[in-house]
Amino acid sequence: MTLTREDFKVGVGSEIGDLRCLLIHSPDSGLGKVVPSKAQDWLFEDIVHLDTVRKNEYDHYVKVLMYFLDPEKIKGKLAQIESNENDRAFFKPDNPDFHGSAKVIEIQSLLSDILQDQGIREKLTAAVCAIENCTYGLQQILTDTNPIELAKVLISGSMTGQDKMIFAPIPNFIFSRDIGIAINDHILINKPAKQARARETLLMRYILFNHPLFAAYRDRILEIPESMQSFLRPGEDSGEKTTLEGGDVMVVSPNHVLIGCSERTSTIGANAAIKLLFEHNVVDKVTVVKIPHKRDFMHIDTIFTQVKRNVWVLLGSLSIAERPIKDSDPIAYFADRKTKDKPEIVQFKKGRIDEPRLFASLEELLDDISQNDLKSTEPTRFIYSGNNKFPYDAREQWTDSCNLLALKEGVVLGYDRNDKTVDAFVQNGFKTVKVCDLLEKFESDELLPRDMQDTLILMPSSELSRARGGFHCMSMPVLRDDVDSR
Repeated sequence: MTLTREDFKVGVGSEIGDLRCLLIHSPDSGLGKVVPSKAQDWLFEDIVHLDTVRKNEYDHYVKVLMYFLDPEKIKGKLAQIESNENDRAFFKPDNPDFHGSAKVIEIQSLLSDILQDQGIREKLTAAVCAIENCTYGLQQILTDTNPIELAKVLISGSMTGQDKMIFAPIPNFIFSRDIGIAINDHILINKPAKQARARETLLMRYILFNHPLFAAYRDRILEIPESMQSFLRPGEDSGEKTTLEGGDVMVVSPNHVLIGCSERTSTIGANAAIKLLFEHNVVDKVTVVKIPHKRDFMHIDTIFTQVKRNVWVLLGSLSIAERPIKDSDPIAYFADRKTKDKPEIVQFKKGRIDEPRLFASLEELLDDISQNDLKSTEPTRFIYSGNNKFPYDAREQWTDSCNLLALKEGVVLGYDRNDKTVDAFVQNGFKTVKVCDLLEKFESDELLPRDMQDTLILMPSSELSRARGGFHCMSMPVLRDDVDSR
């Protein structure tokens, strides 16, 4: 990797500033070994076809990231990269022709780097083997394995060229946001709710504390402690477990972070994160958004993400309270509006924890962020999943219509399968473009990334969407430009 520690910076103060650097993990062979009987244990709804996920879907994601963040690595090479689709050398961290971008950083490469150190290799291998209940003999074999190969084993669970698996894969590693998140110049290491993700967090912890890139930030890496004497509390799912995942953390402005309490993030985890952020002077304000603990929603970034300073995409059925429709049947005025299923939203300020502010709806919170935190001079607008029509709203939220990644303000990546949501974007003045067409325009200079405005980039999604995560999940931004104040 050509990036040096002197060049590397951590700084994320918004969801929409121009993206400059992020960490990703491309689908590895372990993803292709998920079996139906274990899919839900490994947090998948279905099994996916690995070649399709790679060649037809995720590789396009990497290519579009390159044009925006590191064009020198791809410009003039697109035809060659696509002609080598079968060996995918450009996308493989262990291949001599790997892109090696210092801006679109592959986590597997970082892991390979730190495993070059014998001491780290011994400690990390021992830790993984302890989690996975390996024999001592296997631990010794792995410790003596080539660092590049060992990195693949620790992630995929199997040796190259061998069908036999050593231990379980970690297929959720493609969702890099969940294991760590940059907040201004700090990095918060998360605590996953499910055992299936424990190895991911361990690997990321070793990378952050041992890779030279992060050397200048080691005193700004925050770890969430477990609640006091948690080991004495009954039941793994007793509600007393300290959990927090990155899909429930959004940096909406330099001084304001949102934390979701969801199926994956506990109130104790949110409480611990708030205390850490305030004690280390990372932000002045944290808003907790408590959503129903349902698999449908999982994290707050599955029900809303930001598109522009004054534009958000969200799930209408979890947002503003339902109101009787004009000229509807009389019963509509007396029916239970099911407010118990609406988010509970409480905002805390540093030094004034005992004076929380309540918000009645997501729209009210997001409008406050747009107008007061980001100083928008335009009215706040909401684009609803499925164009806010049942059953499309629920169907398309399930396939991540609300889980978008902003490459710059107003230019976002989303799945092409969410037709009604795409219609809603168009109705709100956005252009849409299929990623393959966009890549050709970038390569021919017909269009430059810096010139793009108000665009939804449509990404192929037949297999990736089965994993229940969108591009917001599949990114760990570590550097964004500041959003200018207006």
